[in-house]
Amino acid sequence: MTSLTLREARAYEEMAEKSIPAGTRPAFHLSPRTGWMNDPNGFSRYGGRYHLFYQHYPYATEWGTMHWGHAVSDDLLHWEYLPAALAPDEAYDCAGCFSGSAAELPDGRQLLMYTGVSRERTDGEETSEIQTQCLAVGDGVDYEKYSGNPVLTSADLPPGASRVDFRDPKIRVRDDGSWDAYVGSRAADGSGQILLFRSADGFRWHFEKVLAENRNRLGKMWECPDFFELDGKWVLLASPQEMCPEGLKYPGGYGTICLIGSCSEDTMEFREESDQAVDYGIDFYAPQTALTPDGRRVMIGWMQNWGTVSPPRENRLPWYGQMSIPRELSVKNGRLYQVPIRELESLRGERAEHAEESFSGTVSYPDVSGRLADLEVDVEPAEEGGTYGCFSVRLAKDSRSHTSVSFRPGENVLELDRGFSGSRGDAIRQRSARVSADRGKLNLRIIMDRYSAEVFVNGGEQVLTATLLTDEAADGIEFIADGNVRMRVVNYTLDI
Repeated sequence: MTSLTLREARAYEEMAEKSIPAGTRPAFHLSPRTGWMNDPNGFSRYGGRYHLFYQHYPYATEWGTMHWGHAVSDDLLHWEYLPAALAPDEAYDCAGCFSGSAAELPDGRQLLMYTGVSRERTDGEETSEIQTQCLAVGDGVDYEKYSGNPVLTSADLPPGASRVDFRDPKIRVRDDGSWDAYVGSRAADGSGQILLFRSADGFRWHFEKVLAENRNRLGKMWECPDFFELDGKWVLLASPQEMCPEGLKYPGGYGTICLIGSCSEDTMEFREESDQAVDYGIDFYAPQTALTPDGRRVMIGWMQNWGTVSPPRENRLPWYGQMSIPRELSVKNGRLYQVPIRELESLRGERAEHAEESFSGTVSYPDVSGRLADLEVDVEPAEEGGTYGCFSVRLAKDSRSHTSVSFRPGENVLELDRGFSGSRGDAIRQRSARVSADRGKLNLRIIMDRYSAEVFVNGGEQVLTATLLTDEAADGIEFIADGNVRMRVVNYTLDI
């Protein structure tokens, strides 16, 4: 039976959505039906369609008591909103239905596992939030919370693990029909760890082991884990809080890390072999992955950053938050690669191609512009054995605003800078990555939507992502070279 809290949220969504003109949303990145969006939840394939739930506060464009918003898609580019799936309407989740995941039960129903947050009075007048893991079962539209909730509590935690920081279960059905859940946790030393819980049926769970430990190496609390096999390796994704920057390998603050290694299905002993940042830009956090029917591992993340979630109110839209473009993943030479899903190519419209054998200064083309674009750029020194000082692409440009992507071959550093994008008071304006660029040769693929730019470097070896609040009329694209470069540009408009 649908609770009053959920009915009210659904009614508000339906009413408020009508006041948001379609042209004021991203064209092919999912945004909330109304109000606030953060982490993707329950990214999965069910009933022949992709389902994506998300952390949601329908009543304002700021973080509030978390619900689960819900959308479905056939191609991960065109999204249809469904009514909110979960609302905070039980004692164990009265402070919010936090992040979680989804999988299909043997009887054909869809199982959601999420973090329920409640408040508990401690010493004196202080209260603390307690996090537990909870279930709901449904048909792809309506979900009923499990009568046995919560299914994991502080009583199920290993010694020293925090009952306040215990969240974001990612469930996986194993080949033998049993279930794993990977849950973010804070260990006794204050740093993150990932706990493994097991179940025979998806409903009765027990602690199995600590899958991975941070030991104060990469940030503090690890949120939103995902763990999967890919190209003969095992990949662990997690989003640490309070990262200290490590040169250009890891930015500070909030981001997402990837650990790659080996793992035995029998013992679930994960042996880390390499680590990296998942996105080197400004806005990417809390990703989840799902498998496509043809076996591709696809990742989608919240295209935002906790350090930049409060833009000035004069820039506020009737919605806030959006998801990244879904990205196909692969592992090559111990590194995670990401490329835009191939379905994006079905949106390509007019094609423009230009080649410059040698230029220095500024170049632009009448048929290379726009805020809905799939742009590919190849650059190298104009002369064999030569070099150049810097090469930049300026996006979303008018006489006052632009966002730049700049490469300095002497350092092999690529920088994404939205300091002149028109955003007021950005806490984070720039991010940089050290890239592989043999003798100044670089390949960029830049995906532009109305309010974002995602830069894929050298076939997906690195990605830099940023949201943009630039007025949509700023649609110029130009290329600037300090020194002589050879350049090839291919641009597609994107029609949706």
